[in-house]
Amino acid sequence: MKRLIIGDEFDTQLRDNLIQTLKAMGATPVSTSWGVAGTQELSIFSVQIREHIIEIEAETFMGLSISGCDLVVEEIISVLSEVR
Repeated sequence: MKRLIIGDEFDTQLRDNLIQTLKAMGATPVSTSWGVAGTQELSIFSVQIREHIIEIEAETFMGLSISGCDLVVEEIISVLSEVR
C-alpha cells in the first residue's frame, strides 16, 4: 500500500484535477467523512477503481494525499501529472 502527499490541502485546482482524473479512470464513490478538531480539519473520501479502494485525504498542515494499491496510486499520479 502506498501513500503519497500530492500537494497542499487548500489547492482547489489540484483537487479539481484529481476529481477529473478519478472520474476519467472510472472511480466510483465509496464513502466520505469530514471533521474538525481544534485547528485541524480533515476530509476523507474513498473511491473504488477496479477492485481497489483508494483513499484521498485532505488534512490541515498535512496536505492532500492519496493512499491505496501501489499500482493504482502510481497510475493516478501519472494521469494527474498529464492534466497539470
